[in-house]
Parts: sequence; structure tokens; C-alpha cells
Amino acid sequence: MIVLERLQRLETTVRELQRFAQTYSLADVRQNTHLEWALRYGFLEAIQMVIDISCQIVSRHNLGVPTTYAECIDLLHRVGYVDHHLADTLRGMVGLRNILVHEYISVDLEQLYELLHRVSNFQQFAEQIKNYG
Repeated sequence: MIVLERLQRLETTVRELQRFAQTYSLADVRQNTHLEWALRYGFLEAIQMVIDISCQIVSRHNLGVPTTYAECIDLLHRVGYVDHHLADTLRGMVGLRNILVHEYISVDLEQLYELLHRVSNFQQFAEQIKNYG
């Protein structure tokens, strides 16, 4: 049940990120701190949902004992729950999450905004993982 709820929350977050991209330009975000915060939080939430879902599935299916969030994704890939390309992309997202949480001053706002055009990666994750929750 927890995985299903988180997948639904991920879908909602992705829709909001897509709406954000349609509504605001990079210039808008640069001029408005609240928009920058919204963008950062939207990505942080989406990435955290992927991490939570991944680790929950790894635990539920006894796929191994990960010591990092990225290892949860690696284990899902190793057993074929997610494809290679998506696993690579998601590992990068885990790195982004760490930057958003721990090194928030060094976030490149332009790169973060450009990621709005790739939120389909979150949808691909949800599609590939939905049968394993």
C-alpha cells in the first residue's frame, strides 16, 4: 500500500513540475526566489519518492542490503525491474537530491530548470516499477 501511495504522489508531483514548466520561464524563476524554491522542492520531492519506492521494493522483495540510495536503484536494475538507461538516470537524480539537500548553494539553476524537460524519467520509473510494489 505504501508503494502505491507514493507512486500516486510521484504522479502528482510530476504533473506539477510539468505545469511549472508550462507556466514559468527560466527568467521568471531567476527573478522570483519563491519560484526557485518551488522548483527545487518539486525535484527534491520527486527524487525522494523514487528513493523511497525503490528502497521499499528492495526490502519487500529481499533484493539485497543496500548501504546507499543509489544501491537501491542498482538492485532494482540488477533484477530487471528497471532498465539500464533509467537506472543510470535515476542514480544521477540521487546525486542531484544530495546536492539539493546538502549543497543547495551550488545548484545550477539553469540546469535544474532544463531538467523540467526530462520529468518523463519519473513517469518511466513509475511505469517500470508499478507491478513490483
